[in-house]
Amino acid sequence: MFWRSRIRALRAAGVLGMNARNTGCILDHNPRGRFPFVDSKRKMHELCREIGVPTPSLYAALLSHSALRRLPTLLERHPDFVLKPDRGAGGRGIMVVTGRDGPNYVRHNGSLLTPEELRQHVSGILSGLFSLGGNEDECLVQQRVVPDPALSQISYQGTADIRVIVYRNEPVMAMLRLPTKASGGRANLHQGAIGAGVDIETGLTHHAVLRDRKAETHPDTSASVIGFRVPYWSDILEMSRRVSRAVGMGYIGADIVLDRSRGPLLLEANARPGLAIQISNARGLRPELERVNELKAAAARG
Repeated sequence: MFWRSRIRALRAAGVLGMNARNTGCILDHNPRGRFPFVDSKRKMHELCREIGVPTPSLYAALLSHSALRRLPTLLERHPDFVLKPDRGAGGRGIMVVTGRDGPNYVRHNGSLLTPEELRQHVSGILSGLFSLGGNEDECLVQQRVVPDPALSQISYQGTADIRVIVYRNEPVMAMLRLPTKASGGRANLHQGAIGAGVDIETGLTHHAVLRDRKAETHPDTSASVIGFRVPYWSDILEMSRRVSRAVGMGYIGADIVLDRSRGPLLLEANARPGLAIQISNARGLRPELERVNELKAAAARG
């Protein structure tokens, strides 16, 4: 059967499947009691402050609908900001405001929001419209990251980010997620962002995909997305290790952004990182996990 030969080929290529990830990585190495630290962006922000890992500043946290009456006062101090659900998933519910146009708010794509429209969005966040399980949530008002100029030619409008998979406190695979016009300026692969695999040793992009097809250049800027050296690479890897140790999980995805003035900032950590990073790197995760297991076993034997 074709599907059986396909499965054998994927295994031979070292591709990590969903079931193997769930049982051998998440179940075995991520204690359930530690999930609140990564599922809550506010808890992760507080943890990062404790361990000295830079993260976007948190301006305010709105905990209930009664806090909506304070919203205009909170926002008038900040010309630009980001609204996001505390326990959101997949980037849903995140709204980036880059400035003001009279009483209205300017979004990252240039569209305008009235104060009432923005208030309704915050109300939706508090109601759990964008959150894990659909439960009531908190709305965070956070610093807007101004992207590092080095990324301007390979990104469109939004903010690129770096996903690092950390296994047993060791970075094993990474990719650069680049917003496009099709993705609406979001660094979301499913919405049309580019995923560029990054070599762990050098920080250079070596392979890229756009909607699961190989890509050489950015569709909107025409700049090459191969051979790009990610700035602050050693700092990014060290941040990933420190966050992994602090949350007490053996398999996480650390998402890091590069701010123009502050450098690398930990955006969030994910206890259930997806597997598309293997497509971006054109190779499987399994050999990298086995390599770390062997190193840990050798170290334990002295």
